[in-house]
Amino acid sequence: MNKPIEPVVLAEARSHFPALERWTYMDVSARSVLSREVRAAMDAHLDDRMLNGATDKDQFFALVEGARGRFAQLIGADADEIAYTKNISDGLNMIATAIDWHRGDNVVLCPELEHPNNVYAWLNLQRYGVEVRMIPARGGHIPVDALVERMDARTRVATVATVSFAPGFRTDVDTLGKACRERDVLLLVDAAQSVGVLHTDVQASKIDALSVSTQKGLLALYGMGYLYCRRAWAERLHPAYLARFGVDLGDAHEASLGSYDFKLASGARRFDLGNYNFLATAAVDASMKQLLEWDTRRIEPYVRDLTHALARGFLELGLPVAGGEPGPHLTKIVTVGVMSADHYGAGDERYNRLYEHLVANRVKLSIRRGLLRFSLHVYNNMEDVERVLGLSREFLAKDGKR
Repeated sequence: MNKPIEPVVLAEARSHFPALERWTYMDVSARSVLSREVRAAMDAHLDDRMLNGATDKDQFFALVEGARGRFAQLIGADADEIAYTKNISDGLNMIATAIDWHRGDNVVLCPELEHPNNVYAWLNLQRYGVEVRMIPARGGHIPVDALVERMDARTRVATVATVSFAPGFRTDVDTLGKACRERDVLLLVDAAQSVGVLHTDVQASKIDALSVSTQKGLLALYGMGYLYCRRAWAERLHPAYLARFGVDLGDAHEASLGSYDFKLASGARRFDLGNYNFLATAAVDASMKQLLEWDTRRIEPYVRDLTHALARGFLELGLPVAGGEPGPHLTKIVTVGVMSADHYGAGDERYNRLYEHLVANRVKLSIRRGLLRFSLHVYNNMEDVERVLGLSREFLAKDGKR
């Protein structure tokens, strides 16, 4: 088996994650393990609150702005194009409810391959007369050409997952972005399975809005996320919810009311609401420092090579890998089995037994839509791949004798 090239800076990344001393962890698509530096940043924040009362709130706001800037750098945006959210669903709904919809407008998406929360946000708009145009999947892929074909003069939004959570295939966002920009259609992406692992350039891909949470590829905590909204689009949107941080009062205190004739904050900042999740911000600020050092331009090909090696190994064992031979569609996720609607078990009992065998041997993975899902990040290496394949080979040999 050919081993991927491991730049020294990435080979060293693994040592920052103590969970990997006990687990073969291939479940970042659900949540990441935490680095020592993230834990230290959280401890420092909590110690300050516990021991000092953390009386200087300006330090908290400085942390928020520093992390906002780091996320902007990570995806190729400006800081004013970034808002804070609770999670991905929050960000998707911020965009969905900020558009000046008219009866007969439409949104296009492929619901079979979206997380339900990027479906319900749009179904909820049907009460206003918005048409939800549902495009069927094609071989486990979101068919960008079909989405473009269904657009017309009343299409306001096209929305896709950059990488589906199952079967884990990459969407051709660049092609879709170009088509949307030509038609003045807002392209909104659910980047749950890409940001932090895959190199993301919102300008090059012509992405208008992007929602992500911090517990997956960003290597931090639940309960916080980011919304990117391109400045030109943000200035056309009016948030459904509005609070002090979404209003432009210059350098006035956070509790200042200002004039009743208010002005929305610049760019995506208009979507910021009340006080921030400062603990989660401390965590993701630390993890994004690491990601920027490791550099997603190096992380993506490194993780892709591991993913492809894992997929080829499963195929050599005779296991059905979604998508077959690895190619551009596989980036950080490999799924095995037969796709179904079940999130808690595989449709074929054999794959349930394989799952149990792997978990019993301290491998972390998930089952999503009936598929065993293995998802990798910068902290994985070829030894992880070989161990999972070895355990699978061991299982198949024993199971064949049942």
